[in-house]
Amino acid sequence: MRRISFAEVSIFVVNRIFNWRFWIAGLTKKSKIAKKVINKILFEKDEIVVIPNTINVNKKIEAEKSEFLPTQVIKDVIKRCDDIVIMNSCLCRTSNDCKDYPQDIGCIFLGPTTKKIPRTICHEASVEEALKQVDEADAAGLSHIIGRNKIDTVWMNVRPGEGLLTICHCCPCCCLWKVYPNLHNDISDKLEKLEGVSVKYHSDKCKSCMKCLKEVCMFEAISEKDGKIIIDSDNCKGCGLCVNTCKFGALTIDYTDKTINNVINRMENLIETD
Repeated sequence: MRRISFAEVSIFVVNRIFNWRFWIAGLTKKSKIAKKVINKILFEKDEIVVIPNTINVNKKIEAEKSEFLPTQVIKDVIKRCDDIVIMNSCLCRTSNDCKDYPQDIGCIFLGPTTKKIPRTICHEASVEEALKQVDEADAAGLSHIIGRNKIDTVWMNVRPGEGLLTICHCCPCCCLWKVYPNLHNDISDKLEKLEGVSVKYHSDKCKSCMKCLKEVCMFEAISEKDGKIIIDSDNCKGCGLCVNTCKFGALTIDYTDKTINNVINRMENLIETD
């Protein structure tokens, strides 16, 4: 009889308590003790950057005399890593039984700690396979989050966290980080916008369909006043999901080459190699 791994038990539990995540996140604002405990267990030393979906880009980034899309940040980190595994499915979308986005596009994990992840829930992947998945996630309308995420070491029971880098492909309906508005700022501030990215609203192209307001933004950065869309630049993480929703070009996402190389180096430095 095959031995059931800790990660498989975790998946079973997460599938059943997934919708409690908003309540749990809300505790960080209500209690200093709860915030300290939850941060210690799930978010300590996290450093995470949002990388936009790049299907409907307004322009490409120009850097070092070449042009590339924001997902090149992810791809460059992948190309520099020897240890790569891909989850067989997305824990968030399977837990939420997502009907709008692919459940079989799971997280990519990088670094030496991936050797400890049970192969019953993931498989080893080549650089080419991982790069292909990033493109497939883009085509499916998903945005990306890359960085050190302690919660992954907890539910998979793998250590050290310094040897694991997570690449999530996020949808607006199921992503764990939908709890962002419920978290205390000390925790939510660990999730950063890619520097040089901005979402812009063009009122002359807006048809007032209001589709961008319908649970598209995970970070509660979009609102409406007097028939016009307002983008809260403080809350906006530049994920690009709202841009994909707008079919009239009223929302665009702009990029600059600012700190692109710094982000790549920063992500690479988060992984301790053997």
